[in-house]
Amino acid sequence: MTMKTPVIIFDFGGVIMQTYSRTPRHLWDTRLGLKIGTVEQIVHGSESWRKAQLGLISVDDYWQDVANQLGISQDALMQLQQDYFSGDKLDISIINLIKRLHNTGHTVALLSNDSTALRPKLTQLGIDSLFNPLVISAEIGVMKPDAAAYEAVLARVPCNAQDAIFIDDMPANIQGAEAVGMKGILYRPGMDLEAELANFLKN
Repeated sequence: MTMKTPVIIFDFGGVIMQTYSRTPRHLWDTRLGLKIGTVEQIVHGSESWRKAQLGLISVDDYWQDVANQLGISQDALMQLQQDYFSGDKLDISIINLIKRLHNTGHTVALLSNDSTALRPKLTQLGIDSLFNPLVISAEIGVMKPDAAAYEAVLARVPCNAQDAIFIDDMPANIQGAEAVGMKGILYRPGMDLEAELANFLKN
C-alpha cells in the first residue's frame, strides 16, 4: 500500500506535553531532604515506572511503589501527584499544527510510552480525538524503541513504514523508527516543527 498523504505520528511527553518548570518536583526533593532530581528519578526512572509503561502493573500499584520508595503517606502521595505535573503544559502551537494537518488530509496518530493513565488524561484534556490511532505502550505491552511498538501503530493506521513520519524527543526512539523504515524528526523545544515537517513532505 502506498499512501499519497503521509501519516504523521507524534510522541506525547516531551513533544505535545512539555515540562516547562521542574521547580514543583525539586521542592519535593527539598521537602524530603533528598538530592535534587531524586523524586523525578523515582517517579519516571524507576523499575515500577517501566513496568507500568508495559502494562505489567497497575497505575495504583506503581504510585504505591513511589510512595514506598519516598516513605510518604497516602495524603502526601496525593499532593505529590498534583504538584509533580503542575509544571507541565500542552504546547498549544503543536495542537494547532495537528489541527492544520487534519485539515490538509493527514492522518495523525500518537505512539507513547506511558501507563494506562494516559488515555483518560487525553480525554480529560480534550485532545484524544486528534489521534487515530492512539497507541499506548501499556495497552500493547511493548515500548519504543522496540520495533514492535512502531509496527503496532503502522498496523492500526494501516500504512507502510515509508509512508509515515515519526516525531519524538528521544534520539533512541527516532533511531528505532528509522530502523523500521519510518522518517524521523527529533523534536527539540522551540524548533519550527511545521517547517521541519514541510521539508519532509516535499521529498
